[in-house]
Amino acid sequence: MTGFVALFRKELVRFWKVAFQTVLAPVVTALLYLLVFSHVLEGNVRVYEGVGYTQFLVPGLVMMSVLQNAFANSSSSLIQSKVTGNLVFVLLAPLSYLEFFGAYVAGAMVRGIVVGAGVLAVTLPFVGLQFAHPLWILAFALAGSAILGALGVVAGIWADKFDQLAAFQNFVIVPLTFLSGVFYSIHSLPAFWQRASHFNPFFYMIDGFRYGFYGRSDTDPVTSFGVVALAFAVLATLSLLLLRTGYKLRQ
Repeated sequence: MTGFVALFRKELVRFWKVAFQTVLAPVVTALLYLLVFSHVLEGNVRVYEGVGYTQFLVPGLVMMSVLQNAFANSSSSLIQSKVTGNLVFVLLAPLSYLEFFGAYVAGAMVRGIVVGAGVLAVTLPFVGLQFAHPLWILAFALAGSAILGALGVVAGIWADKFDQLAAFQNFVIVPLTFLSGVFYSIHSLPAFWQRASHFNPFFYMIDGFRYGFYGRSDTDPVTSFGVVALAFAVLATLSLLLLRTGYKLRQ
């Protein structure tokens, strides 16, 4: 496991060296979302009985930050290595594709969790949160960051330049995140859009994560975690297949 540890450490150092950009910036962005939406909608929107809109919003913002930053870490690391040409030094090292995958996903998970913890810390003064089921909070945070880390590996392998990766993030990651119930409950939507939301795996991650705080959700948390686990299994299999075949890496 020496190779895994070395590559994992490299991934940690890579994002921590520019923590102002990789950690502080997304925390500030989430805080701005909270200030704007809570100011406009607090008192006008009621989702769960006894839970104010700002209380409802905070877990969604935390999980959104976890997901987006986990994806950004693994995908940006791979595309940067491909564009600058230093990926060859990783490929020449005696690393198995399992170690390669594990190190990139683990690094993405750490960044996602660190940013999520930062968002949670800065939002606590604004709202009184409950922690009804802490284990569900941890489970969905870890699973969600692992899924987006694996998706970032797939996107980083597929993309040949930064423009392609930016397009993937802007047209896939951001829409799926914003349409997953971060800012609203799907029960406030028309019937058609409620059904459509159930095809979005991001919805299950955020809904299950929010359940850990208030013990209430739009979908049963066990079902949500099952969908999340299945999504990770699919993405991990795809990532490992791409790494094993060397698609767009050993060319």
